Amino acid sequence: MGETRRILVLGASGLIGRFVTDDLRARGFHAIGAARGYSASQKTSALDLELPLLALDSSALARLIGDHGIEIVVNCVGLLQDAPGNRVGAVHRDFVARLLQAIKASGRTIRLVHISIPGAGTHDRTAFSATKREAERLIAASGVAYAILRPGFVIAPSAYGGSAMVCALAALPFALPAALSATAFQPVMVEDVAATVAWLAARDIEDKRADAVVWDLMQQQPMTLGGVIELFCRSLGTSHYPRIRLPSFLLDLGAKLGDLTSWLGWMPPMRSTAIAELRRGVTGDPSAWMAATGIVPADLNKARLRSATIQDKWFARAYLIKALAIASLVVFWTVSGFIALFVSYDAAAGILRAHAFPPALVAPITILTSLMDMSIGILIAFRRTAGLGLVAGIVASLGYMLGAAILTPDLWIEPLGALVKTAPAIVLMLVALLMLDSR
Repeated sequence: MGETRRILVLGASGLIGRFVTDDLRARGFHAIGAARGYSASQKTSALDLELPLLALDSSALARLIGDHGIEIVVNCVGLLQDAPGNRVGAVHRDFVARLLQAIKASGRTIRLVHISIPGAGTHDRTAFSATKREAERLIAASGVAYAILRPGFVIAPSAYGGSAMVCALAALPFALPAALSATAFQPVMVEDVAATVAWLAARDIEDKRADAVVWDLMQQQPMTLGGVIELFCRSLGTSHYPRIRLPSFLLDLGAKLGDLTSWLGWMPPMRSTAIAELRRGVTGDPSAWMAATGIVPADLNKARLRSATIQDKWFARAYLIKALAIASLVVFWTVSGFIALFVSYDAAAGILRAHAFPPALVAPITILTSLMDMSIGILIAFRRTAGLGLVAGIVASLGYMLGAAILTPDLWIEPLGALVKTAPAIVLMLVALLMLDSR
C-alpha cells in the first residue's frame, strides 16, 4: 500500500511538515507537499507545490485533492500569533472548515491527519490554543475519517521558532526564571511524529485503530523546560557555562518587542503567545498512541541528542544576535539620517561648503542623502524589504567611502575616524544579509 498511496501534506515548508513530507517519500509513499512558499533548499521535487493555501476556497481545495487522487491529507498548517495578512482564527479554524468541505466535496474516501497541540482545552489561554481546539471540534463533528495528533515539544534536526529559541538559550550564558524552568515540558522527536503519520498512511480507511483517534505524541517520562534546555546544552557542550538567570519582566519585555516586530513582517520566536504557551507547559498522556502504533518514544531524560556540529554551534550562538544586528542597523541608518536632516543640518551642509561644493548643490545633496539614509533604515526594518535595504546600505556606504576618497580625502584622517568606521558597518550589513533566511 505504501508504494501507491497518495498523500497531500499541507504546510510542507514548516518544521514538522517538511520532515514528514521527506520521510513519507523515503518510505515509498507518493507524497505531495503544498506550501505558500519554499526556500530554495526545501524545494527538492516537482511534487513540492507552491500554492496560496489560505486563499484557496473549498472548491479549489477539492480540485487539488481530486486532481492528484489524494487518499490521505496531512494538515501541518499553523500560525503562532496574528500577523499582517494572517489571523490565527483564519489559519486554524476557517482553513480547516474549508478543508473539511473540500474533502466531502471531492467524492473520495479520505483520511485527515491533523497536527494540533497537547493539553486540556480548559487551560487554553491564547488565541493560538483556542483556535487549535476549535479546529479539533470541527474535525470531530465533520463525519470525515480523521486522526488528531498532539505532539509535545518537537525536537528536529533543523530548528525553527521555539526549538531555535531553546537552542539559542542553551548556547548563551543565560538561564530562564526558576519557575519557568520547572514547567512540565514533555518533548518528542520529529522522527516519532513522522513514523506516526506513516503508520496512519499505511492503514486502510476501514481500520478502526486509525479512525477518530486523538493521540498525545510525547515521551511518557516527565520532564521540565529546564531539562529540555539542558539536553541542548549537553549537545552544544555548554553545560559548564556559568549562567545569568533572566528576570521574568525581561522575558515579558522581549515578548512585547517581538509582538511589535511581527507587525513589520518578522516572525520572532519570542512573542507574547510563545511566552504564555511556555508558562502553560507541555503535558499529555501518550499511552493510547503507543499502544495503538507500537511506537516507543525515546526517553530523553536518559538519552542525549547528537553532538552538535560546528554549524549547529554557529547557528545557536548567532540566532538571537541576528535580531540585535538588524535592530542596530535600523537605528544606525534612520537616526543618522534624522540627525543630519533635522538636528545637525548646518554642520552636515557645512562639510560640503568647506570642500568647495557648488552652493546650489549643498542643500539638495544634504537633504537627499539624509532621506536616503532614513529610507534604508525603514527598508531594513520590514522583513519583506530587509534584503533590499541591506544591499542598498552596502552600496550607499561604499559610495560614501569612494566619494569621500575623491572629494574630501581629509575626512579619512579625521580624529574620530567616522569614515574608517564605515567599513565595519558594511561588514555587519553583509553578515545580516547572509543570516536573513529563517528556513
